[in-house]
Amino acid sequence: MLDQAVILSTARTPIGKAYKGAFNNTYGATLAGHVIHHAIKRSCVDVNEVEDVVMGCGRPQGTTGNNIARQGALRAGLPTKVSGLTVSRHCSSGLQAISVAAQNIITNDIQVSVAGGIESISLVQNEHTNTHFINDPELIKLQPDIFMSMLETAEIVAKRYRISREQQDEYALISQRRTHEAQKKGKFDDEIIALESIKLVKD
Repeated sequence: MLDQAVILSTARTPIGKAYKGAFNNTYGATLAGHVIHHAIKRSCVDVNEVEDVVMGCGRPQGTTGNNIARQGALRAGLPTKVSGLTVSRHCSSGLQAISVAAQNIITNDIQVSVAGGIESISLVQNEHTNTHFINDPELIKLQPDIFMSMLETAEIVAKRYRISREQQDEYALISQRRTHEAQKKGKFDDEIIALESIKLVKD
């Protein structure tokens, strides 16, 4: 009989604005380690019981490269025996990581795992992005839109479904207002873990 996988606790940092937000100068391992540490603490599981850390990352390079899951595990204070696995499926990387961890538990490969997602657009998607040999011309011949950005994709989707900029702005405003009200009412208090940071400000 297969085991069941259950989520014991959750934790996340606040969301920072890309490039100009509070975490624009914070290492990826620091972000990941902070939430891993607090998720374990909230679960009341002994750190020595954790067998694996699985983290999803859409752009695993720079500060979120070199197996950021393993880095986050160490930054969280987990023993060196705890392994780390970084999963990349772009926008759904975090969800995929949770799925991988759940599958490993269900099939009885491990008993306890930490899973989630990590991203630092500020420090990764910028002028330092590694673009060396990034676009394979033969692949582009097979699939011309393979390297299309999310912004370009959004423009095409908006035109295809006749969604105006005004409609998008209206929806965005509603979403931001709902988030603001929910935060004022403490709706996110049980999931957001505060993290002190030094923000980089350019004149």
